[in-house]
Amino acid sequence: MSGVTMNQVIKRYGQAQVIHGIDLEIEDGEFCVFVGPSGCGKSTLLRMVAGLEETTGGAIHIGARDVTKLDPSDRGVAMVFQTYALYPHMTVQDNMGFGLKMNGHPKAEISAKVAEASRILKLDDYLDRKPAALSGGQRQRVSIGRAIVRGPEVFLFDEPLSNLDAELRVEMRVEIARLHKEIGATMIYVTHDQVEAMTLADKIVVLRLGEIEQVGAPMDLYRDPDNKFVAGFIGSPAMNFLSGKVGDGAVSIPALNTDVPASIAQAYKGYDVTVGIRPEHLTIVRSGDALRVDMIESLGGVSYAYLVAETGERLVVEERGDERVSEGDSVGLSFEAHRMYLFDAKTEARIRG
Repeated sequence: MSGVTMNQVIKRYGQAQVIHGIDLEIEDGEFCVFVGPSGCGKSTLLRMVAGLEETTGGAIHIGARDVTKLDPSDRGVAMVFQTYALYPHMTVQDNMGFGLKMNGHPKAEISAKVAEASRILKLDDYLDRKPAALSGGQRQRVSIGRAIVRGPEVFLFDEPLSNLDAELRVEMRVEIARLHKEIGATMIYVTHDQVEAMTLADKIVVLRLGEIEQVGAPMDLYRDPDNKFVAGFIGSPAMNFLSGKVGDGAVSIPALNTDVPASIAQAYKGYDVTVGIRPEHLTIVRSGDALRVDMIESLGGVSYAYLVAETGERLVVEERGDERVSEGDSVGLSFEAHRMYLFDAKTEARIRG
């Protein structure tokens, strides 16, 4: 197995540049997730690693090999797409082994590799079925099995769960995580779903407009985001953002009608800031009246209260336990000062105390 290194990787379509000098190192055996909104360049970057998109500038290495100009078949990668792309007239066994058959591998070798992939993916009971007789999750497992039998150095996943319903998405997330643990291969996974990113990744790469915003372990990005974009993208529900101003020894937050002591106050006095607080770090104070409960989203063990401040700003608060607020209630909010994130209102960069 091998890691992947990108040095100043650029992609242009004519005069339009969509990938802007990406530098990234993915370690051998690491599960790396590219995440970001639609149009951020994550699938384009993955396809450049695969060789399905030409690299305009920079270099891509897999292990010690410079693969920048190599054909996809010579890169030692296998790709799993959003669409299953299975041959409808072939059985599961034939679908998984077809690539090896076309490359002239012996029948015994093909059978052995298909059997091993089937064991890993729990497909033994379906080997004689055709794709039409399989569920969406089973078809995606066959697609992954087809990648496994090739024995690639790097697995590439391009939003492989997008076509599945919610229950199957959870099931397949577990399957992919288990697969990574069992075979220990380097995997690069593209998704717009930050829940998938948080649950699967060893390393997350947050992309926006063809540039890397931040790279790190899931909980590092959650706890220590570099800017407002990353803070708002990582975490579900998203972080709340409120207008604030740095005064004498504290940050004033009009929406909450409160001043919070802050160590940055001396250096940033007079600055307009954006205050970030996660829904799970806010506590509703029923004796308060600064905010109105606009809507409740109840999910059983947890509910989310959508609040509106007198300033017109909106917040989401996570509630657990048996006693919860109701729509139309007037409430206040409290939180611990160290749970507050501050961002420069103009640049959106994180202000660290």
